[in-house]
Amino acid sequence: MAGIDDLLSMLDGLFAAGADRWSPDGSAWWDGFYADRDRPVPFFRAGPDESLVDWTARGLLPVGGRALDVGCGPGRDARWLAAQGWTVDGVDLSAEAIGWAREHAASAPPDVAARLRLVAGDVFAHPVPAGGYDLVHDSGCFHHLPPHRRISYLDLLARALRPGGAFALTCFAAGRMGSEAPDASFYATGSLEGGLAYSEADLRRIFGHLDVVEIRPMRPQPRDGDLFGEDFLLVALFRRPA
Repeated sequence: MAGIDDLLSMLDGLFAAGADRWSPDGSAWWDGFYADRDRPVPFFRAGPDESLVDWTARGLLPVGGRALDVGCGPGRDARWLAAQGWTVDGVDLSAEAIGWAREHAASAPPDVAARLRLVAGDVFAHPVPAGGYDLVHDSGCFHHLPPHRRISYLDLLARALRPGGAFALTCFAAGRMGSEAPDASFYATGSLEGGLAYSEADLRRIFGHLDVVEIRPMRPQPRDGDLFGEDFLLVALFRRPA
């Protein structure tokens, strides 16, 4: 009899022919995306999410501990967290993105680079260290997952986020960016339509087992500034009950 992993893999296959191909081990599309570093992609800039900086400054995030950066891309948030004293595991499906992140890490101060571990692979299969993570951070991965992979995502949080730990999320905001189509429609078309949009109510429902610290629109930042912020994104900070 097929198990849950077989079912998830079968559903993954429904998206294999789409323009935005997705599967836990199908990195080719994202490798191509990251190969052109000059393309005008907002999150290709070097600065961290303004929300991470804001929550740290307001004492809503601890300083230091162990962090997992889900879908870390070129590593801008992972580097910033490491500079604040976090020990960071950055994981991305794209080897191209991880190669870029490692180049950035090589130019960071030695103490920062020493706190960074950058891995190309499936974050859902990522081994969780004993005791788990104090922070799970995701800027831009969750909204690129098909609906059935929310199961895998919630399982990752259950395994990875220690009691009392924080979960920080940046995703497409409903009404601003991304598809608001019913979940079933994605399986009919085999496309994620560039990414899924989420509302505050959606995030409260999906992550209802976590305590909400704050959910708000991301604050836009100047393109030539030190921080990343776009008004088509929603940011959320949760905490796992101790």
